[in-house]
Amino acid sequence: MPATLMRCPLLLGRQPVTALRHSFSSSRMRRVRKAAGGGGQGPPPAYGGLLLDAGGTLLQLAQPVAETYATLGRPYGVMKSEKYIMEGFKRAFSAPWPKTLRYQGDGRPFWRIVVAEATDCTNSNYFEEVYQYYAHGDAWRLPGGAYRTLRDLKDAGVKLAVVSNFDTRLRKLLKDLNVSHMFDAIVVSSEVGYEKPAPEIFKIALDQIGVEARNAVHVGDDETADKAGANAIGLKCWLWGEDVKKFSEIQHQIVAKGSR
Repeated sequence: MPATLMRCPLLLGRQPVTALRHSFSSSRMRRVRKAAGGGGQGPPPAYGGLLLDAGGTLLQLAQPVAETYATLGRPYGVMKSEKYIMEGFKRAFSAPWPKTLRYQGDGRPFWRIVVAEATDCTNSNYFEEVYQYYAHGDAWRLPGGAYRTLRDLKDAGVKLAVVSNFDTRLRKLLKDLNVSHMFDAIVVSSEVGYEKPAPEIFKIALDQIGVEARNAVHVGDDETADKAGANAIGLKCWLWGEDVKKFSEIQHQIVAKGSR
């Protein structure tokens, strides 16, 4: 019950409490539906499906990776500057990977190389501490407005999917951040055996949500893995940080443009 009503009993006398509850509930639902453009009112959204990249798009780091590597590494003798660590981190990611997938299962083989290249430290205990740090939701955050956008798009009938090059920690991270239940499909490269930009990973996601490529849009932060990969199967892609910079913009592009 709204606090104003609890403070003012005279208002309660004007109509039954059950009626007030129904009124406020209905009013709230109308506002949500109006914001989302759904609920059976107005034209359908511009797209019936939204695919989202995880790391770098839906999941943002709570603090810079170089800062984390340096802080956790000090007890293990890591004295490299954050600039040095970041350069090594980028080198590890840009180097050719001899296997089919970077992220196989829990991704530890690949991440051991990344941590060692970035810090020059091969201590197993240090690696495990870094690995476990990123296995918890506290290490990540959602962009502003992400949760509300997902909720409103879902209410509007848009099918939602995560499509990510990630290891088996991803499902727990999405649960920790209280968004896993929002998605109709969560497609992780280490589980399905394909990594973006492979067309198969996008097709798996579209099949799982039951939406055709021409009626969906993908949002990710990588020109090759996300944009080129999605476009190759006729799936439109908006680059995070360029085409869209806020989740409210994603919602506007999907809902507002559907009303034109």
